[in-house]
Amino acid sequence: MWKIAVGFAIFAGLALYVISKGGDSLDMSGEKHGADAVHAPAPAAPAPAEAPEAAPAAPAAPASK
Repeated sequence: MWKIAVGFAIFAGLALYVISKGGDSLDMSGEKHGADAVHAPAPAAPAPAEAPEAAPAAPAAPASK
C-alpha cells in the first residue's frame, strides 16, 4: 500500500513540475468549439502580380501520311 502512495506522490510532483514549466502557453481548458476554435492555417502570401510569359512553341512538323 505504501508503494501506491509513493508512486502517486512522485507522479503528482512530476505533473506539477511539468505544469509549472509550461508557463503562460499552457492551455488546460480542453477541447475548443465555436469561436474559440482556430483550425484555419495562416493566410498564404499573395501571388506575384504577373507571371512571366512562356516562350512561343516551335511550329509543329507536318504530319506524314
